Amino acid sequence: MTMQIVRSVADLRAALCGGPAPAFVPTMGNLHAGHLALIAQARAAASAGHPVVASIFVNRLQFAPHEDFDAYPRTFERDAELLAAQGCDLLFAPRESDLYPEPQDVKVHPPAALADVLEGAFRPGFFVGVCTVVAKLFNLVQPQWAVFGKKDYQQLMVIRHMARQLALNVEVLAGETCRADDGLALSSRNGYLSVEERAEAPFLAQTLRDLAAAVPAGPFDAAALERTAMDRLRARGWSPDYVALRQQDRLALPDATVAARPPLVVLAAARLGRTRLIDNLEIPAA
Repeated sequence: MTMQIVRSVADLRAALCGGPAPAFVPTMGNLHAGHLALIAQARAAASAGHPVVASIFVNRLQFAPHEDFDAYPRTFERDAELLAAQGCDLLFAPRESDLYPEPQDVKVHPPAALADVLEGAFRPGFFVGVCTVVAKLFNLVQPQWAVFGKKDYQQLMVIRHMARQLALNVEVLAGETCRADDGLALSSRNGYLSVEERAEAPFLAQTLRDLAAAVPAGPFDAAALERTAMDRLRARGWSPDYVALRQQDRLALPDATVAARPPLVVLAAARLGRTRLIDNLEIPAA
């Protein structure tokens, strides 16, 4: 079946009207194998007869004035071909005037404890923009399932919290991070790396693996482990924003007093040259 492409809200609603609820994968385009894995996961999650819908929209609301909104790669024709080949049934590719026909002054503000730390601390307002556009897309697509990658771990936690708090009738599924053979997490921004930077880039994932291996089963000093990891990155020319150990549940700080280690995640963001990379690694309970 040929993938249908719609741009207007009216055409999207007409295409989905009366049919079974879809599985949904929202993207900003410039697709890579990680996005296509999310489409495959959506296809696997959807019951027979339920369509798979993807969206491509570069959301201005989640970019700060100094960030790369205008420079963000837009590769629509290639993206559409990849989605069709992966079995996507419908692509919603709105123009900015379609999704924001008037200034978007109603916005979704996630809780500061979850959204104003880590990425939110270095990108103020980022998760307001993310939650606002995702809530709007959920309202338009009305999916039964929505798939988000674990590479953007904090984003996944924020969206799950929003969906639960707003009683949205959607199951938010997590897609595992896709990596290159050398361990680098796949990202649209990897294309900004020079040849030399690309060769160095897997060290971020290696740093997370080494930190995870150093976390003991019992009480530990999270701040000391984080400082060591950041110092290792700086020694190789990186400019880290953060390396942070958190509990997987709502990204709470680890409790250093507990005898048994809960499930943790280590998250990092660091610049290599002009490119800002993020990554994370889950650490099982012990």
